[in-house]
Formats: sequence, structure tokens, C-alpha cells
Amino acid sequence: MRKSATVPLALLYAALIVYASLYPFEGWRAVGIAPWSFFLTPLPRYWTAFDVLTNFAGYAPLGFLLGLALRERRSSLWMLGGAAGIAAVLSFTLEALQTYIPQRVPSNLDWLLNVAGALAGAGLAWVLARLGWLRRWQRIRARWAVEEVRAGWILLALWPVGLLFPSAVPFGLGQVFERLELATVRWLTGTPLLEWLPLRETELEPLLPSAEMATVVFALLAPSLLACLVVRRPLDRWLLAWFFLLVGTGVTALSAALSYGPQHAWAWLTPPVLAGMLAAAGLIVILVLLPRRAAAGVLLLALAWELSLINRAPLDPYLAQTLQTWEQGRFVRFHGLAQWVGWLWPYAVLAYVLTDLARRDPPMTREVG
Repeated sequence: MRKSATVPLALLYAALIVYASLYPFEGWRAVGIAPWSFFLTPLPRYWTAFDVLTNFAGYAPLGFLLGLALRERRSSLWMLGGAAGIAAVLSFTLEALQTYIPQRVPSNLDWLLNVAGALAGAGLAWVLARLGWLRRWQRIRARWAVEEVRAGWILLALWPVGLLFPSAVPFGLGQVFERLELATVRWLTGTPLLEWLPLRETELEPLLPSAEMATVVFALLAPSLLACLVVRRPLDRWLLAWFFLLVGTGVTALSAALSYGPQHAWAWLTPPVLAGMLAAAGLIVILVLLPRRAAAGVLLLALAWELSLINRAPLDPYLAQTLQTWEQGRFVRFHGLAQWVGWLWPYAVLAYVLTDLARRDPPMTREVG
């Protein structure tokens, strides 16, 4: 029997909500009031459309996933009530904890919007189930998907989330080396261990246009080749790869609009980036024909090259200022949902592919003679 990905996806999404709600996890202090007091205050008189939308939309996917997970075990009533109840408890707990974080303000309106979003997501799952679309999806998945590839589908679903967080090169995920270096220096400052670190003596230089193009190519090939590992037929692989190419383009434009303003939604589409996108689209036509093991090998190479290139790119001052906007401004709600996914997604795919290859290799036998 095929294992559903809804439960691990729901748990992962809930963990990201926890991170986004409690970031930056510092400055905790007692304020002399009960943490549940926010719930008994009048509804706030002033609010913004952005806050309403983010609080509602942030919990809708959680409600949808919880509804699907509960549908596999319980009745339709459990889909709606169970999903809304779990979301209500989670949101209440996080809003109460925000009482102790100076940068966060607990709100009963936020709690109501969170529960409403989760209920709407669970309602969508219920409607899809009643219309029979979920059964149709299960039949399509049985025809498309390779057995036991739940982790692969989860990674594919997370790829657009990682693209929401601004990066030095469009589609370039996994840029962690410079941050790790700076964090390690801060931790070890004043200790003799600092002298043992192989620190860089020069600043990182901006990537050449050819290197930027190559980064885009390898970054876009990663989800396309991952699709080859979870889908059987070449035509279905091609459709899935193109679907994620279009979704990635739209999410990158959304990230630019959120970061720099709607008028700059397509400013990232420079000649090197466009050339890389076209090259990746052409290569997809050929790579979808590869056998599964060959596609896994090419995916490992693409990830290695992409990580090597993206970690040579510096964070330019304008991008660093934008990241400060994400981390300290109203985009903090998206911070936990996108930053860690964008940092860790390529490394998670590497681990998944290596584990999958090791599991499918036949055991070695010793010939006795």
C-alpha cells in the first residue's frame, strides 16, 4: 500500500509555523500578565489587509493537510472539526508565547483568522473528497508515481516554498557557507579555536554572467530530475518538470514583488537568468528520457555544481538590506516558512537521492569457491 505524504507534510508545515510565529527566539521576558490575557481583550480596532491575509492564508495549507490526514482515518466531521481544533490549539499556544517576546504582539484577531484559515483549508479538502477528486488523484498517482517515493513528493512540494526567500541568484537554493562562516566566527571569537579555522582572506566576488547562467540551469534541473525519480513515464515526467518550472517562475516573481515592490516583480529576469531558464527547459526534454538511476546520478551532479556556484556568490548590500526587511518587518511571518527551506532543500535532496540509491542497490554477495 502507498503511504500518504499528508501527515509528514502537516507536521513539517506546523513546525515552520512555530518557527515563523516565535522568531527571533530571543529577548524573552516576563511582562506581569497571564499569557492567555490576549484572548479576553476586545478585538483590535486597527488592522491591515496584509495582516489579515497572511494570518488567514498561513493556516489554510495546514488545515488542508490536516483535513486530508484525518480523512484517511475518520469521518467528514473529523476533517473539519479536527483540523480546526488542532489549528486552534496550536495558534492559541503560539499567540500566548508571543506575550514573552518583545518583537511580537499576541492578538485574538490573529487567532480567529488562523482558525478560519485552517477551517477553510479543511473545507477545501472536504469538498475535493466529496467531488471525488481525491480518488481521481490517487488513481493518477498510482499511474504516475513510483512506489515508496513519499519523501520525493514532499521535497518537490517544498521547492516553491524555498524560492519565496530572496536569494543572490534566482532559483539558487542552499547558499549557507558564508552565513555558517560568519556564525562560526561569532561563536569562536575569543577562543583559541578561532585560529584553526580556514577563513577566507578575500571577499567573495559577484558571479560572472556565465556562472550566473550555469547556476540557474543547475538549480532548475534539480526539481526536474527529482520529478524523474518519482514519476514513471517520460511524458508525465516532462509535464511535471514543466509544471514546477512555471510554478518556480511565478513564485520567484512573487518573492521579488514582496521584497522590492510590485513594479520590480520581473526585475530578476536578466539576460543570464533568461538564458539559463531556456537552457534548462531544453535539457529537460532530453533528461526526462533517462532511466531512473541515471537521472539520480545526473541530479547529484547538478546539485553539486549548483551548491558550488551559489556559495561563491556574495550577498550584495541591497539584498542584505532586503533580508533585513524580511527578518524585522512585516515579512517576518514568511521568514520561517521560506528561509530554512531555501537553505536546506538541496542538502535534503542530496540525502534523499543517496539514501534511495543505497536502498535500491542489491546486496553484495561473496562468491565461495
